[in-house]
Amino acid sequence: MVERRRIDRVSYKADSVIVVREDLKKIYAKVINLSPLGVAVTVDGDTPSLLGKDVIIVADTVIMYADVIREDSAENGAKTVALNAKKFTSEVLEYLFEHIALDEDKEQ
Repeated sequence: MVERRRIDRVSYKADSVIVVREDLKKIYAKVINLSPLGVAVTVDGDTPSLLGKDVIIVADTVIMYADVIREDSAENGAKTVALNAKKFTSEVLEYLFEHIALDEDKEQ
């Protein structure tokens, strides 16, 4: 049986934060579009290359673990970055929940 449904990205504008797993560096980005399978964002042109990196992106109510699969220069000097979603590993989930707990402790 041939699958007839497609999962297309939809336009979605939101501020986001990308965390690079390798060094935990935070990069601020603007979401262009998203789907359950990936997301496209714009970052400043001077942002170091993210190509091939494992990242976690947080935008509004979405948290995605992803690989950076493409980077393109944009007309305005920014870069467009494409991310391909992947399943969370136990290690990544532990990292997220440990840091969420630390943030809650600071608030109290």
